[in-house]
Amino acid sequence: MNTEGLWSSWIAENGEAFFLYARQKTRSESDAKDVLQDALTEAWRRTSEGLPERSLVFATIRRRAIDCGRSIDRRSKREIKFADDSPNWFVPDFSANDVRHQLASAIETLPETLSEVLFLKIWGDLTFPAISKLINIPVATATSRYRYALERLRECTTLTELMP
Repeated sequence: MNTEGLWSSWIAENGEAFFLYARQKTRSESDAKDVLQDALTEAWRRTSEGLPERSLVFATIRRRAIDCGRSIDRRSKREIKFADDSPNWFVPDFSANDVRHQLASAIETLPETLSEVLFLKIWGDLTFPAISKLINIPVATATSRYRYALERLRECTTLTELMP
């Protein structure tokens, strides 16, 4: 049997156990798949002839899972530190006017298809042709979604005095 066939049958025989172990050692299935792929690649590179010892692969999976967890923790700490150190630019300051809070709450109730067009038109200052090109919809659909969003916002009784 050639080397490729030998590896294929070995992975078919042991792959499930390796994956279950990787899944136990990681935080998600996608991390487990990444760790397992890295471990098998490393085992293949280290083995000059034949197949690697199962224990070597399990040890490599464990080491790679620890590295993956540490990497995720470092990334999370950086993101939290960044979030704590910088102002949140996307949260409106409601202390200035309660009406803004009411408007933001009303916008949150809109379906994403409507709120996306509303945001692009008002805050993005885009034209309807530009919006249609950006989100790949006809211009008439962009216009209709904008109109429907405004109608939904008008239905909010507390905001009727703000809307034209």
